[in-house]
Amino acid sequence: MNLFPNKLLYLGILLCGVAGTAHAEKADHNKPMQIASDTLNVDDANHISTFEGKVDLTQGTLHVTAEKIVVTEDAVGNKFCVATGRPNRPASFRQKREALDEYVEGYGERIEYDTRIETVNFYIHAKVKRDQDEVRGDHIIYSTQTEIFHVDGQANNGRVHATIQPKNQNPPEAAPHSPSPKTNVPPQAEKR
Repeated sequence: MNLFPNKLLYLGILLCGVAGTAHAEKADHNKPMQIASDTLNVDDANHISTFEGKVDLTQGTLHVTAEKIVVTEDAVGNKFCVATGRPNRPASFRQKREALDEYVEGYGERIEYDTRIETVNFYIHAKVKRDQDEVRGDHIIYSTQTEIFHVDGQANNGRVHATIQPKNQNPPEAAPHSPSPKTNVPPQAEKR
């Protein structure tokens, strides 16, 4: 019995199905990008802005933190951001999912965010989490539009690691309601 095809099927479901049917907040794409940092260098001729020192980027529900973020803007206003972390402190990404009270968050030594094609690339010790599920690898590509992940293995052993928590299909039934002690006491006895 060959289990290899079943493993491939499971991996395909994991990588494509982890995201579910919801998408990242659609309104984020049309919101202004706000960035705070210790320093800023602007090259207007080449449309490149370099933010350094405890950089905090926000666009709607999207939030990126890093030691350095370089933002390049094309002629029509699309932005390409490269965020880098510090040793032992990776860059981070977090964004709310559309119509859900859930977030997708990710980490990597380098994160690249492209507003034109709505993708986020996580590099080196990359990790992406959604709810209790998590994928890890050397390179993770995440589409904020389709919520599809693609994960490449770690450089040292070529492996991808995933943790998928069981989903409770049937919510637990409510416990039977116990009447309060006063409910069983006749009204005349309460007044005494």
